Amino acid sequence: MKTDLISEKKYINVYLVCAFLFLLVGLFQSWNVAFSILNLCLISAIMSIGINIQWGNSGIVNFGVMGFAAIGGLCGVLISMPPTLEVWKDGTAVILIILFSFLISGILVKKFLKKFIYNKYLKILLSITFIIFSLYLIKSIFIPSINFIENTNSAKTGYIGGLNLPIIFSWPIAGLFCGVIAFLIGKIALGLRSDYLAIATLGISEIIIYIIKNEEWLARGVKNVNGLPRPVPYEIDLQKNEFIQTLSNTLNLSVIELSSLIVKGLYSILFILVLLIIFFLLQKAIKSPWGRMMRAVRDNEISAEAMGINVKKRHLQVFIIGSAIIGISGAMLTTLDGQFTPSSYQPLRYTFLIWIMVIIGGSGNNHGAIIGAFAIWFFWIQAEPIGIFLIELITIFLSDQNEMKLYLLNHAAYMRLLLMGLVLILALRFFPKGIIEEEKRL
Repeated sequence: MKTDLISEKKYINVYLVCAFLFLLVGLFQSWNVAFSILNLCLISAIMSIGINIQWGNSGIVNFGVMGFAAIGGLCGVLISMPPTLEVWKDGTAVILIILFSFLISGILVKKFLKKFIYNKYLKILLSITFIIFSLYLIKSIFIPSINFIENTNSAKTGYIGGLNLPIIFSWPIAGLFCGVIAFLIGKIALGLRSDYLAIATLGISEIIIYIIKNEEWLARGVKNVNGLPRPVPYEIDLQKNEFIQTLSNTLNLSVIELSSLIVKGLYSILFILVLLIIFFLLQKAIKSPWGRMMRAVRDNEISAEAMGINVKKRHLQVFIIGSAIIGISGAMLTTLDGQFTPSSYQPLRYTFLIWIMVIIGGSGNNHGAIIGAFAIWFFWIQAEPIGIFLIELITIFLSDQNEMKLYLLNHAAYMRLLLMGLVLILALRFFPKGIIEEEKRL
């Protein structure tokens, strides 16, 4: 009981430190910047929790973060954007029918070979025949249909469009879709050793992003999809509201600044609600017998298997759950940006940033994953302003025209790398198990 009170006090203190940092940004920079950082921190926290449930609680190494985030963003486009009616009449139906036919045919062929064909070489021969026949169909029907879609009003659309539903529906659908993709990937890759699994998931992530970038019929590829609908009001509509105008005069703020703050605040409320729901459900799961079983699998797979636990099945469950959470965060990020830009998903950059959040925060603890996300993303964004402040402090005795001072100030952006390295070294030096280490449970 005493240990629980100490842990709760530590959580509260760390969250208060985060709140204090945002307060400083609001007071010394602007509240718009503070809310922008907060929203990105909340989305990063959800991604971090998704990785934490996989690695911290189950020992699964998943470097495919950006792939699932990109799928989540794609779901935002396919759910919320209006359909491109011209291509639905002529080209899209053919593509969907063929894709569905390939899926059904592949399942039927697999079941047929498994049940009726026992000769290994005959199975390989029939499988190759099916693949060649499928490629022939793709070349003769699929590619002309794709060309038709991509050439239809390519300057504005050139893709199939979406279902024209509220974009907030894309968040759970993104989780569901990423869960299905994770199931397919997990059935193939989860038997690999942890280091090979890391390479495999990173490679799969690159493949997913490559497909999204190049299949323009799906979401315009690198041309991007702009103008996604919002779950919150537009600033221009708020600025016309008489109550907002009166409130801006009362608070001594411009109506433009106030409307921007309201929009970002509403986004924050939505993101906090999602984060709390996911956090609550995962905490319940971790404290249940299922959670204790997953930690046993993480700590010693051989002993867990000896106790009758199907390790691969349990790994698959957690891989699906974590990937679904990452997919939800990807859809939320696209919603916040208001556009889908596949080129912004850079696995070699942001994947490891998310992993650093989990490690610094404290793997195996959802509070730690959230705190790590807030700390790392805060310093990632604020590194340049802090760098400028430090340079001005160090060179305070030099004149404003001094060449060394001007050089350092012009290259302040590179301080991000130095400051982030310093943050990591200090965090790992003084918190080797993370800012909030995993709770000890008997």
